Amino acid sequence: MIVVDTNLIGYLLLASERSGQAEQALYRDSEWAAPLLWRSELRNVLAVQVRAGRMSVQHAQAAISQAEELMRGREYTVNSNDVLVLSADGYCTAHDCEFVVLALDLGVPLVTVNRQILADFPETAISLDSFTSV
Repeated sequence: MIVVDTNLIGYLLLASERSGQAEQALYRDSEWAAPLLWRSELRNVLAVQVRAGRMSVQHAQAAISQAEELMRGREYTVNSNDVLVLSADGYCTAHDCEFVVLALDLGVPLVTVNRQILADFPETAISLDSFTSV
């Protein structure tokens, strides 16, 4: 099991320069986990894409349905106090710290492309590049 951030889920479902890497990560470990926050973050990404005319509402609906199926059973709430403690000690947002807290709680790595998370939490976070090159 690995914790993934919303970017990785998005890369898997939406065509991008990192889609191939996201597929490699899924092949390497298909048991992805995330805090419930991922849903709102991905909905926002999809809404921006729809408003910009880069995808239809129907395509966005299909993408969120795929993502929800992928993550079913591995979505977690995290302790707010732990999130606040982590976010107070570094430069990461509380949103980003939710993913770190979940990784710590589950005792698994967080796979991310977020440079600030990688800098602030090198003992917990691993870059997508590193994870897929092993």
